[in-house]
Amino acid sequence: MPKIRRGGYVFVSWIGDHAPRHVHVYRNGRLVVKWNLERWMPMRGRAPRRVLRLLRELVEEGRL
Repeated sequence: MPKIRRGGYVFVSWIGDHAPRHVHVYRNGRLVVKWNLERWMPMRGRAPRRVLRLLRELVEEGRL
């Protein structure tokens, strides 16, 4: 389970979790967005621009 802290957010994904490949993004212990990494769209919640930027960085770094 990669758990990454960056920019005040916590990004969590589980290896072997159900499809589609996605990440849960939390701030202050609350879910901000559940993000579909395959279709690049939210599954639940809304992603602020900062979260989108951080998601792009993490994907480019190969961390997600």
